[in-house]
Amino acid sequence: MNTEPALTDLSAAVQARGGELRAGGTDTTARQRSGLSPGPFTDLDGADSLRGCTPLPGGGLRVGALTTLATLATDPRVRAGWPALAAAAGSAATPQIRAAGTLGGNLLQRNRCWYYRNPHVSCFQKGGTGCPAREGDHHFGVVSGDGPCVAPHPSTLAMALLTYDAEAEVHGESPRTVADLYGDGDRLFRADHLLAPDRILTAVRLPAPLPGERAACHRTISRAHAEWPLVEATARLALDGATITHAAVAAGGVARVPLRLPEVEAALIGREATPATLAAAAATVLTRCRPLPQTAYKATLFRDTVLEALELATTPPAAD
Repeated sequence: MNTEPALTDLSAAVQARGGELRAGGTDTTARQRSGLSPGPFTDLDGADSLRGCTPLPGGGLRVGALTTLATLATDPRVRAGWPALAAAAGSAATPQIRAAGTLGGNLLQRNRCWYYRNPHVSCFQKGGTGCPAREGDHHFGVVSGDGPCVAPHPSTLAMALLTYDAEAEVHGESPRTVADLYGDGDRLFRADHLLAPDRILTAVRLPAPLPGERAACHRTISRAHAEWPLVEATARLALDGATITHAAVAAGGVARVPLRLPEVEAALIGREATPATLAAAAATVLTRCRPLPQTAYKATLFRDTVLEALELATTPPAAD
C-alpha cells in the first residue's frame, strides 16, 4: 500500500496552516530552538519519490530534493560525472548533518547572520526595517553587491550547481535555472530564496558532462572542520590540449546570492591554462568587489579562492 503523501496535499497544508515545509530539519530545528521559527512545520520526510538519483536521456542526472548530502558526496555517478557537486556536498558541515541534510534543504536554507538568528533583534529578514549588521559586526558579510541585507547566501550546493547549468524542478510549475531560485541579490532582503512558502522544490536536473571536463571546489575557512566558508569557489573547465574551451566558475560566501562569474570565464576561454592566465582570470573578480568596512579582507580571499579552484581544476588527475 502506498502511503506517500501527495505533494499537492503538502502544499495545501502550508497554505491552510501557514508555517514552513521541512525536509531534513537541520536548519529548521536550529531556528525552532532559538525561537526564530515557531512553525507549524509540514514534513516532506514521507515523500520518498523526492529521494535518489535517476539517469536522464542524453547522459544527464535527476537528483531528488530529499537526496542527502552524504548520498551526493558518495554516489559513484555523481563523483564521476559531476565531481564538483560531490566535493561540495562532502565538504559541507559534519558527517551527522550530511546524513540528514538534503539537497533541497541546502538550496533553500536561511542565512547564518547572527543578527537574523537572534530572536530579540529586528532586521529586514524578519520583516523589520533595517540591517543591524551593516552598522554592527559584519566581518563575515558580503563583499559584492549593494542590497539592503549584507548576509552572504549559505548554500554551497547552489554555487556548485551554477557551474553545471542545473535546472530546478518545482511542483506545479515550469522548470527554472538554479540561479532563478534566487534572482538578483537585491531582492533577497526578506528571505534567502524566491519560492513561496507553499512551493515544493522536487528535484534538480544536471545536464550531461562535457567530454574530458575537469572540475574542482575549494573552500576558504577559518578552521579545519565544520566551519562555514569565508569564501568558496567552484570551477568547471574543458580543455583541448592546453587550451581552455569551456569555463564555468562560481563563488559563494561573497554576496546575497551564489554568484556565477562570467568575467572569469571570459578571461579563460580560448587561452592556454598557464599560471599567468589563471591568475589574471581570478583577478577579474576584484572589479565586482565593494567591501563593507569589515569585509575588505574578503576581496583578496575571493580572488585567491577562485585561483585555487582554477588551479585544482587544471591539475591532471594523479595516476592510479
